[in-house]
Amino acid sequence: MKAESNPIIAALDVSTVEIALKLAEEIRPAVGAFKIGSELFTTGGPEIVWCIRGSGASVFLDLKFHDIPNTVAKAVAAATRLDVQMLTIHTSGGSEMMRAAQESAQQTAKECGRATPLVMGVTVLTSMDGGTLAEIGSNANVGAQVERLAGLAVKAGLSGLVCSPLEITALRQILPREVQLVTPGIRTGAEKADDQKRTLTPKEALAAGANWLVIGRPIYAAKNPRAAAEEIAASLRS
Repeated sequence: MKAESNPIIAALDVSTVEIALKLAEEIRPAVGAFKIGSELFTTGGPEIVWCIRGSGASVFLDLKFHDIPNTVAKAVAAATRLDVQMLTIHTSGGSEMMRAAQESAQQTAKECGRATPLVMGVTVLTSMDGGTLAEIGSNANVGAQVERLAGLAVKAGLSGLVCSPLEITALRQILPREVQLVTPGIRTGAEKADDQKRTLTPKEALAAGANWLVIGRPIYAAKNPRAAAEEIAASLRS
């Protein structure tokens, strides 16, 4: 899965399969992949993945697996058999869990005769800040916590990381160049305030070193999602 042609991953964070499929059909020519998260997958199950893949589009399955290593390995194997191109796990699950996930993706892909999906480690959620981290007993310095978890993920062999746009520059200074960075928390500046606390514009995030941009509300909540996606894509080429 390559980001060179179009780095936009459109988040299908909508309530029903029907809405998701209609949205995907409308904006597919303007984006590089689709994100299927917890709400849509809980509603539509594996079938929603099959439908999106059947259209020829790439899928980023964002379920953020976090459990004992054996359970996560089995979940990653199941996701790999669905033929997704990217999936997420929580780096806070620890090194053993991350290694199990990566090994499972590689082995299952080999058995299926497919390319190994990118196993992306989630560091600190973009809805969290220092106060939230302190509340749960973690390092209240968001940047330090992200860098610590990122280092563990790379040592465990993960393909990339999901991080806030504001951590990209620091991570690019400490990570191998081949590590891919997927960045949610992308906002154009025209939206109302929401639960994302660490954001950048699409162009700023790419300039900082992101490979992929997960864009949800600026596209699916727009009056014209196709036009919104095309405008964002055009802004990245200007």
